[in-house]
Amino acid sequence: MADQYTFRNPVTAYERISPPKQHQPEPGLDAELTPTADLGEDSYRGSGRLEGRKAIVTGADSGIGAATAIAFAREGADVVLSYLPEEEEDAARIAGIIKAAGRKAVQAPGDLKDAGTCRELVETALAELGGLDILVNNAGKQVAQEEFTDISDEQFDHTLKTNVYAMFWLTKAAVPHLPAGATIINTTSIQAYSPSPTLVDYATTKASINNFTKGLAQQLAPKGIRVNAVAPGPIWTPLQVSSGQPKEELPEFGQSTPLGRAGQPAELAPAYVFLASAESSYVVGETLNVNGGSPTP
Repeated sequence: MADQYTFRNPVTAYERISPPKQHQPEPGLDAELTPTADLGEDSYRGSGRLEGRKAIVTGADSGIGAATAIAFAREGADVVLSYLPEEEEDAARIAGIIKAAGRKAVQAPGDLKDAGTCRELVETALAELGGLDILVNNAGKQVAQEEFTDISDEQFDHTLKTNVYAMFWLTKAAVPHLPAGATIINTTSIQAYSPSPTLVDYATTKASINNFTKGLAQQLAPKGIRVNAVAPGPIWTPLQVSSGQPKEELPEFGQSTPLGRAGQPAELAPAYVFLASAESSYVVGETLNVNGGSPTP
């Protein structure tokens, strides 16, 4: 079976999907996604690059977060899985995959729009894993609106709190406990550089995450703590079908990239592993674009 080391044509490495029009209520489930997303559960092969590490991954029930959590576990890390209570079905499956890899999986449901929940998540990692040295701020909210004036105050507030405030609260709680050699990885997006007209609020948060990453990286680098970001392009996850994209655009999702297809979460996981591992020891304040070839600054 092919794994992340297998030589292959990136155009055809994964299926060129044409998803049917579909909708799920927020936050959406991998279990109900058509077609299913590839999280690397059948293909990711670890090589001990994160042996003994202790990680928090937010949005770890599905999509990019789930693929990252699986990869971390197969590289030797124990993982605290952060997700919304409504995502329990997906989270339980990912926890099972991590345990099957011989690593510890701690399920931590909660809404990160609450500062107290963010602080409790860090305390959970310290208590259950005995420490913390990888923080992945990945949880995100994305709701497309054709008209700017249709973005409600509540939507704007929830998007900012999920994507930016939670990152701030979690990072602030985690930093005092991070040893030299620890890493923080934030999920930004191609939307930070090339915003879609239907995603004004979401794109605003992703640009903010880029700036936060580069500023904080300079402050924490002398302490031996590296801060970086990953900027995905169009990746097939439940986010897209739970109002993240207009339904009529789903059949063409990702096909405008130079590779001609949407990406799969499994294709993002190696980027997070690289930034978490000692292999990237001189990479600080970087935004690693994984977007199928779309130009970025």
